[in-house]
Amino acid sequence: MAVSFITLDEAAAMNEGVRITFIPGIQALYAEALKNICFVKEIPIIRALHPLMGVDEKTGEDRQKRLYELTSQSSLPTMFVNDERPRNVWIEQLALAERIGSATSPALIPADFEQRVEVFGLCSVVLGEDGLVWNMRIMNDGPLGRKYGYTDAASLTAPAKIAEVTGLIDRRLEKQAEHGSRYLVGETLTAADIYWATMSMSITAVPPEIMPATEQNQGMLKFFAANSKIPIIAEVLSHRIEAHQRHILQAYCETPAVLGGDPI
Repeated sequence: MAVSFITLDEAAAMNEGVRITFIPGIQALYAEALKNICFVKEIPIIRALHPLMGVDEKTGEDRQKRLYELTSQSSLPTMFVNDERPRNVWIEQLALAERIGSATSPALIPADFEQRVEVFGLCSVVLGEDGLVWNMRIMNDGPLGRKYGYTDAASLTAPAKIAEVTGLIDRRLEKQAEHGSRYLVGETLTAADIYWATMSMSITAVPPEIMPATEQNQGMLKFFAANSKIPIIAEVLSHRIEAHQRHILQAYCETPAVLGGDPI
């Protein structure tokens, strides 16, 4: 499927519509998760180009300088909605999507406050600082790992933390199944399901009918598949984890994922 992208400056200059930054052909996890949230909430999105990390060889300038000028940060994705301020943190993006989504779409933030605590607690250990994705990023040295605090010591402890979060999710799914629910909280879909199903792609080998390969993401797909074979992580990757991921992504999200870039 052909996918078009506008420039970052074009996205910032618009005062109507939902614009989200992406890297063509790459399933950047937080951007992919926000795309899935918007799909569930029936929110049409306009894709904008997110600048890559590093220095432009021609100009010698930081490629993300303009993004920083616009948003005071450089993380992916940035979400622009109408003429409101940009949102760059997942919890604000989720709250905004819940507010502007279709009235007929599922409520991803429960009205019940006890369930809300459960949803945001689960999201935090997956998405937040020192959570699953954070630790996945610091397993390897590199620009992204350094951005999130890579050290040799942190890298050594990261797989155990990833396994701990995954085991927690697995136990949660087991308990929920005992009550006849396929979801992480309550009896219906919540943000916790969407975020976990998306982020768990970083520690599983996902079939092309869910995540197609592109010239840009083939290395990332291999890295994610290799993570699933790390012994301490492999031990907690149960059939429940896989079944939940596949059910949520295929029943509620757009699959195969639409990435743009250059398909293989």
